[in-house]
Amino acid sequence: MTTRFWHGFADMHAIKDKEVVIASGDGAIITDTNGRDYIDATAALWYCNAGYGRKEIADAVAEQLARLPGYSSFGAYTTDATLLVAERLTSMAPIPNSVVFLASGGSDAIDTAMKLARRYWDVVGKPNKTLLVSREHSYHGMHALGTSLTGMPAMRNGYGGEPFINEVVHVPPLDVDAVARLFDQRRDEIAAFVGEPVIGAGGVYPPPDGYWESISELCRQHDILLIADEVITGFGRTGFMWGTQRYGIKPDLITFAKGVTSGYMPLGGVLVGERVRSPFWDEPVAGAVFRHGYTYSGHSGAAAGALANLDIIEREGLVERVATLEPVLDRSVRRLGGAPLVGEIRTVGLTAAVALQPSILEADATTIDRVVAACLRHGVATRALRGHAVHISPPFVITEDQIDAMVDGIGNALEDVAAAARVPA
Repeated sequence: MTTRFWHGFADMHAIKDKEVVIASGDGAIITDTNGRDYIDATAALWYCNAGYGRKEIADAVAEQLARLPGYSSFGAYTTDATLLVAERLTSMAPIPNSVVFLASGGSDAIDTAMKLARRYWDVVGKPNKTLLVSREHSYHGMHALGTSLTGMPAMRNGYGGEPFINEVVHVPPLDVDAVARLFDQRRDEIAAFVGEPVIGAGGVYPPPDGYWESISELCRQHDILLIADEVITGFGRTGFMWGTQRYGIKPDLITFAKGVTSGYMPLGGVLVGERVRSPFWDEPVAGAVFRHGYTYSGHSGAAAGALANLDIIEREGLVERVATLEPVLDRSVRRLGGAPLVGEIRTVGLTAAVALQPSILEADATTIDRVVAACLRHGVATRALRGHAVHISPPFVITEDQIDAMVDGIGNALEDVAAAARVPA
């Protein structure tokens, strides 16, 4: 039967009759409606950090929904669960004395942070500082601002020839000198620099040593706000609670989502440091109001889910578990270095990308899609990153045996596709 559901990032011509319908999950394993199990290599979409089947989270959400499903947080209104999660998040934030603006997900968080950065400069008397600097290969969600910021042209093309937001400049992904030159030239126009601690959807590119310390210092010297996009890296993915901590980033704002609830409820937000919050909270600046918000900002059911999820992450030491599993995953994935089709392999924390050889993709760009499909046949659910690499970012509860089985499945898939294409090993 042809589906009525329009899938995200999907060619509906190809999949409208070929959906993979997931029915349940337990730990790092998901099961489809045909009863077939798969190792979830991607934690759904980078988010199921605590793993599947966490009844504790479901029960906390159910209790909250039965008592009060939600209420507006506009004006003076809010809920008790909203205040509790705000206190919890700011207490664990790597920005001292922060406050938090809550939203429904990562794309909301990015748009909120960018608008707040521009609004901040307007309030402090520098309304010309509107330019937003992002990086090539970056991904910052799919709202209008996020689409313009995202450093993958394929995500921006086809919407009228121009970006939705004109005041965006992209710089090379890991080039400090290029950022320094741009800052020197346009410092009076630039509102903020935004970057993922580890480029995620663009292909898992960890930063070189010293990169983020240098970017932080450049932002300070040129009076430019620094926004760390921790939608993927927040809540343990790199073996630290925040990627900001692992890489010595000194941000003014942090965007987050995904792992804050392990995907059990939609939630995201922006942690805001003292500098940016001050004219809106502390200083008597006339007209300093951030006229922005979402229907579900601070939703109490999502807040309850986040609190239960964070309890699990802390009680079970799941961030520390990621640090322990980092070398395990790295060793296992490196076994694919000699596999057919494979080019560069990149790993960090409990995340990896197995890139195909550029020459293979130049000859047939669909090869990566065939590898992903073959992985599913071998019991591994994954996807392609930026059209060139197999995505690996499993739940934090994955076992060492499951890591090896996942990598074996990917290796078998690579061999199948290479054999079908008659590519020499």
